[in-house]
Amino acid sequence: MKKIILSLCVVLALVCMTGCGAKEKNIEGSLEEIMTKVYQGIDEEKLPMMLSNVEVTDENIENYLGTKDIQYKEALASESMAGSIAHSVVLVRMEEGADVEEAKNLIKEKANPRKWICVEAENVYVESKGDLIILIMSGELADPIKTNFEQLS
Repeated sequence: MKKIILSLCVVLALVCMTGCGAKEKNIEGSLEEIMTKVYQGIDEEKLPMMLSNVEVTDENIENYLGTKDIQYKEALASESMAGSIAHSVVLVRMEEGADVEEAKNLIKEKANPRKWICVEAENVYVESKGDLIILIMSGELADPIKTNFEQLS
């Protein structure tokens, strides 16, 4: 009986050491490079016209994320310059020590999929890997972009 209890304790300790405190690895590279990767494999003809990357600053962050109440290091948005296309992808690299889960929840709550007024994004995803958060608001492109982000390493 003692051997069984001891074996269970060892297994539990190993599980906790590998899973409980494991911190997800940060994605390396510039936000421009990462943005290119999240669009990888998507046919150029399916991309919104006039797609452009815009640096997110303290002055425009609310337009992209719906909030300015997060501790971010840098951010980059990818949107169509045609205002009638509901498509936005925002990468946010968080400050070291910032609460990524809290920021994700705030973005989920505050992001506006109707910010284009006359159109609305069909899908809204907020995901993270390490210190990087992605907000995806789009139609049929949302799923392949989300999949590409999930596959980053």
